[in-house]
Amino acid sequence: MRIGILAVQGDYQAHARVLERLGAEYFFVRTPEEAARAEAMILPGGESTTMIKFLREEGLETPLRSLAARGGAFLATCAGAILLAREVRGPAQWSLGLADLVLTRNAYGRQLASEVRYAPSKLKSEPLEMVFIRAPLIEEIGPQVEVLASDGGRPVLIRQGKMLVATFHPELTGETTIHEYFLKLAAEPARDAAPQSRAETALSS
Repeated sequence: MRIGILAVQGDYQAHARVLERLGAEYFFVRTPEEAARAEAMILPGGESTTMIKFLREEGLETPLRSLAARGGAFLATCAGAILLAREVRGPAQWSLGLADLVLTRNAYGRQLASEVRYAPSKLKSEPLEMVFIRAPLIEEIGPQVEVLASDGGRPVLIRQGKMLVATFHPELTGETTIHEYFLKLAAEPARDAAPQSRAETALSS
């Protein structure tokens, strides 16, 4: 399994360390050619506007859409969730439109207000540790979206097909639960590709 980690900006090294703990092979993605090699992709947290500018200028959006269309697995965390969402608010921002989510940016406050929380999830019996850093808020979800964990009545971890989206930073915790789940998704045969209409809508915007 060729797992790519988008290494444009942000906390991609932290994701790499978790994969190393799990014995999973990975490579960093900075070019369209590297993205085209990936069978699964991690979109890390960071500054979403910087990441989007790089994606569009360097031509990375096309291979990412192709990976989704082939049914490749995605793990998107914090700013990565913004990249995948159908609609981004606060303010409005371009996105790939692959996940049927509506997000509001920086809903959890300034970086100094970041915090660690614990909440139940469908992934394990114990509470899931979650690190929030200027996290986006999931305002709306589509009918094919499954909520895997919530905090304060709001979804914070969702699955849509083989896309796993977290508004927090699992790579900054001491556990590997979410990355293990992502690796299982990545190993599954491709069945549900991302809705093409979403991708086409985002591409034309």
